[in-house]
Amino acid sequence: MPATTRTTLRRGLAAAAALPLLIGALASCGYGSDAKKNDEKKVAAEGAKLSADTVRLGYFPNLTHATALVGDQEGIFQKELGGTQLKVSTFNAGPSEIEALNADSIDIGFIGPSPSINGYTKSKGTNLRIVGGSASGGVKLVVNPAKIKSLDELKGKKIATPQLGNTQDVAFLNWISEKGWKVDAQSGKGDVSVVRTDNKITPDAYKSGSIDGAWVPEPTASKLVSEGGKVLLDESDLWPDKKFVITNIIVSQKFLKAHPDVVEAVLRGSVKTNEWINANQDKAKASANAKLKELSGKPLGAKVIDSAWPSIQFIDDPLAATLQAQADHAVKAGLLKQPDLNGIYDLKPLNKVLKAAGKPEVSDAGLGAK
Repeated sequence: MPATTRTTLRRGLAAAAALPLLIGALASCGYGSDAKKNDEKKVAAEGAKLSADTVRLGYFPNLTHATALVGDQEGIFQKELGGTQLKVSTFNAGPSEIEALNADSIDIGFIGPSPSINGYTKSKGTNLRIVGGSASGGVKLVVNPAKIKSLDELKGKKIATPQLGNTQDVAFLNWISEKGWKVDAQSGKGDVSVVRTDNKITPDAYKSGSIDGAWVPEPTASKLVSEGGKVLLDESDLWPDKKFVITNIIVSQKFLKAHPDVVEAVLRGSVKTNEWINANQDKAKASANAKLKELSGKPLGAKVIDSAWPSIQFIDDPLAATLQAQADHAVKAGLLKQPDLNGIYDLKPLNKVLKAAGKPEVSDAGLGAK
């Protein structure tokens, strides 16, 4: 394996694995209170009811969850569910969605790789399964071009990440270490100052000059570009085949066992939504933005969404091999005790859906439930 690939995978793995080390701090921050019910503008449940009266779906109101945004907005999920009613809640952080799943407040969720690994390992493999993929990419390093013109010039600068221990934060910390620079992970102080800043206020921090750049997901990265920032690095370029999982579909093991037909219907909706997105890019962008406006009260500007959208790949494959690679390299880096990820995936329902749609099946990289 080339050195750059090993370096890249170590960086990606550190990102995915570090959150379990910080779960106590994250869970104590009141994230469970940020779930929002999206009961407005319900699409009517019509047709035969499946084995459950309702299915409760969680996702984030951001572009890396556009499969959920569009599938909800266009009624694609509800159409596949027939007479089973879709109920949606939105979240602003991975820990809160895991809490909701554990508390039986949601059944299925769109969520990132770090909380997926965290939720599975912390419960000793009892609370969730990854049943599908949704998106890859959509993370960039954006800097002030007047202060930083090359990657080497990040030394001595102030760079924001969304949250201590979140996927982008640890990815950046690991990238720094690969450069041979030193930073204290907890304080963020060192050769580069890592400034933990909520994505909502990162653009203002950039405009005020309190940060010199940020390693952030979309659409925050493109918001910075709209303020004059320059993309210095697209994280996809650090990965083999330019693919790394940014959004998974997870399900409560209890719900999967009791209502496999409902899970399959949601996965059909996800596959059909991704197919529609990829065939109708402009309409899909507009649909996602309409849902964002409904959820937040304000749509993304055209300049921002047009910049952000092409960097995200909407795919059904959960890229299981990358998750295994992340865990392996996190252990080698000393960031995590050897995790047992066996059984974290159950891709049988997804592969059934893909086969019926004439699409190739996807691999669980040997981590499938028996």
